[in-house]
Amino acid sequence: MEESKAEKPKWVKMKSADLEKRIIDLAKNGNPPEMIGIILRDEHGVPKTKAILNKRISQVLKEAGIEIEPESKRTKEKIEKIKIHFAKHKHDYTSSKALTKKLWQLRKQTQ
Repeated sequence: MEESKAEKPKWVKMKSADLEKRIIDLAKNGNPPEMIGIILRDEHGVPKTKAILNKRISQVLKEAGIEIEPESKRTKEKIEKIKIHFAKHKHDYTSSKALTKKLWQLRKQTQ
């Protein structure tokens, strides 16, 4: 028996109006849509907002008139921070790998 992807899980207690309000509050605190999804999952037990609202977090924010930075801009900022760190710590191979992964992400986003 397959469940519909848009069907709300029975164990989620949050109503759609409360969820939209919570998304807007988190965005006003400066959280990007990716982080809002993680917070909703970890703190409120919401597995997917699309299952409850039938729209994505970014769509909810656009409808509320909240401007969000493009993902590519946030990725570029992270790359710059990692480059600064790596310039100071040449033997930090973990940051080197993280830099490579972020550059891959940026290339994929711009294609």
